[in-house]
Amino acid sequence: MLKLTEDGAKITLQGQSQTTDNGMFWFGSSLLVGAVAVAFAMSVLPERLAIGALALLIIGSFIFNRQRQKQKKSVASVISGGTLWVRAGELVHDNNGKREHIHLVDGDTAKLVGEQLQIVDSSDACKYHINGFDSVQEATAAKAILQGQALSKRHVNIKMSDN
Repeated sequence: MLKLTEDGAKITLQGQSQTTDNGMFWFGSSLLVGAVAVAFAMSVLPERLAIGALALLIIGSFIFNRQRQKQKKSVASVISGGTLWVRAGELVHDNNGKREHIHLVDGDTAKLVGEQLQIVDSSDACKYHINGFDSVQEATAAKAILQGQALSKRHVNIKMSDN
């Protein structure tokens, strides 16, 4: 739902936000299995091989954590639910009380992809992907406000229900 304000618009996104994440469960489980395997290797294998198994556990944990951070960063750039406050050059995403302020810099541009809005930087890399708009008109209005265009309230749709 789009509501025009004095300095922009308030848009309620209809998509489902991705708040649940079980990556820590998998990390903890793999770390536990690896620790049991290293403990078993230390009791059965010679000393050098046991130290090698411990080193493999440490390297594996490091690689897993690195991949997890990349995945977490890519999911954080997708906005699909909550309330979006749009002003010229600025977005504020409110998702269940957690607010994120997004300021567009000089090289950033907004692109429409169907009913979705993408914020890309000067090298055409996607910084934010926003979906969950009710219609293409909401996405178009958000893009126009981000680019500094003023919207007026002169075209109003009134729907009446039959009783």
